[in-house]
Amino acid sequence: MSTTLIVILAIIALVALWGIGIFNRLIQLKNQVKNAWSQIDVQLQRRYDLIPNLIEAVKGYMSYEKGTLEAVVNARNQAQAARNRIEASGGPTGDISQEAIKQLATAETVLKGAVTNIMALAENYPQLRASENMQQLQEELSSTENKVAFSRQAYNDSVMLYNTAQQQFPAALFAATFGHHPVEQFVVEDEGVKKAPKVSFT
Repeated sequence: MSTTLIVILAIIALVALWGIGIFNRLIQLKNQVKNAWSQIDVQLQRRYDLIPNLIEAVKGYMSYEKGTLEAVVNARNQAQAARNRIEASGGPTGDISQEAIKQLATAETVLKGAVTNIMALAENYPQLRASENMQQLQEELSSTENKVAFSRQAYNDSVMLYNTAQQQFPAALFAATFGHHPVEQFVVEDEGVKKAPKVSFT
């Protein structure tokens, strides 16, 4: 075997190892994005599960606020539908998930505003404020909002690393070939919505 052939084979082997390294790194970062999304997903589902309890707790007191209660239910349904579209498309790294993530962020903004509105109206009902059930819901909702915020930050950090890795040379030459594409961050546009709502009944 000639020296030239050995050099060519060595170069091919190095290029192959280099490509495998890039591929594996992108897969690792993609899986981190999926894992971070699953943490958001758990907290969103917990919030969606709490909404019917909230409606049940307040509807006896707020019989004249039917429109407000319906707004919460509709907002919850829209947010769940957007979340389901993300799951159906293969998670946050799926082909159609980018638009669905934007829709979910919008729906979550509306839902958060609707829940905050109910909490504000509940301040007008002293018996409701004093209800042990309502106080427990307040605690659970506040805790869930905090967990959603932390999970969203972890997800966005993972997305940033994944997107950056795809854009850097030399991975940028191969990322699309390997089936990788930029992932949408989960960003809540309204500054007021980025904060957990104040729902104190004490």
